[in-house]
Amino acid sequence: MTDMTNGAGAGTKSSFWASGHWPTLVAAFLYFDLAFMVWVILGPLAPAISEDLGLTPAQKGLMVAVPTLAGALLRVVNGLLVDRIGPKRSGAISQLIVIAGLFSAWAMGVSSFTGTLALGIVLGFAGASFAIALPLASRWYPPEHQGKAMGLAGMGNSGVVLAALFAPGLAKLFGWNAVLGLACIPLTIVFFVYLAMAKDAPNAPAPKKLIDYFEPLKTADAWWLMAFYAVTFGGFVGLAASLPIYFTDQFHLTPVMAGYCTAGCVFAGSLVRPMGGALADRIGGVKALMMVFVVAALAIAGVPQAGPLPAALGLFVIAMLALGTGNGSVFQLVPQRFSAEIGVMTGLVGMAGGVGGFYLASSLGFARQWTGSFAPGFYIFAGLAVLALVALMFVKGQWRRTWGAAQGVRI
Repeated sequence: MTDMTNGAGAGTKSSFWASGHWPTLVAAFLYFDLAFMVWVILGPLAPAISEDLGLTPAQKGLMVAVPTLAGALLRVVNGLLVDRIGPKRSGAISQLIVIAGLFSAWAMGVSSFTGTLALGIVLGFAGASFAIALPLASRWYPPEHQGKAMGLAGMGNSGVVLAALFAPGLAKLFGWNAVLGLACIPLTIVFFVYLAMAKDAPNAPAPKKLIDYFEPLKTADAWWLMAFYAVTFGGFVGLAASLPIYFTDQFHLTPVMAGYCTAGCVFAGSLVRPMGGALADRIGGVKALMMVFVVAALAIAGVPQAGPLPAALGLFVIAMLALGTGNGSVFQLVPQRFSAEIGVMTGLVGMAGGVGGFYLASSLGFARQWTGSFAPGFYIFAGLAVLALVALMFVKGQWRRTWGAAQGVRI
């Protein structure tokens, strides 16, 4: 066992803040937070963009869904980079790409639906920050504190709140294209803070052959964890991207009011992510996830029947609380099972979450266009949460007998 005085390794049990490297944890959070802010920025801007460009409901759904899909695919690439060149350098490269892409979009302008899709691909690099920020923080902390460390770093998904709060108002004042340029200012500040504070942990695994990075996919456990995250994080980011459109279309709110409502829902899910990790540390990730899937399924299925705005808003908040808890719970389990492959597994699991978000956001748009209602999209996703619950009940016994017992931690 490695002593924790240097901040990394398994070590003897100690307090959370004494067991790792807090400047790196703060840097990971800030990087993740601002990256998430711009990853979903097309959602709060969607009402203004669609009015300006004359987009259909399906096109609006695809516009806000493409960044989630691009981010999902790029997370695998970033997971590989983390294990090859380290998380700090990988994060610096990703941030520069996003800043340059947003600045170019602002300078040249976005004037077509195709242009919004191209911008969405660039924004995918921001979404792929997930596969960098979490290993950057995680490698500094021992198993008994993984849930809290991953939860605090992962609370950067609160950046979605910043986008929902400020993007619509800034778009009203300066135009939605100007918001793309304005976003470069905080991104640049955080980039320099990140360079000053972040530090790679000394216990990074040695680089492996490229084919070795996909070794976890030979195990069923990897696929199960990816599937569970596709529901929890997919639901979270899919709703975060789609709610501004839903509130404006369904309840005829102004873009600014829709942004405030979205921010309230997203803030709830972001706030509880570290609590979800801590809860999983305490009662086990499996038990926490079971509760998550039940609550999320009931809340999402109830939205089409909710009626007035306050009732729908309340159900969305409940759903986001559950999904945010689930995000932290899944990432309490990932490093317990795949500690040696945490970089690539963070990328793979994160990719699955992005795919789930792409599905939910795009399906809501297509449901609205084909049936005139968002309801089918909500019902199907609630059904996926029920299927995830059944699958988790199927695998939980084996997990507890095998790698859970071997790690000596509660799962």
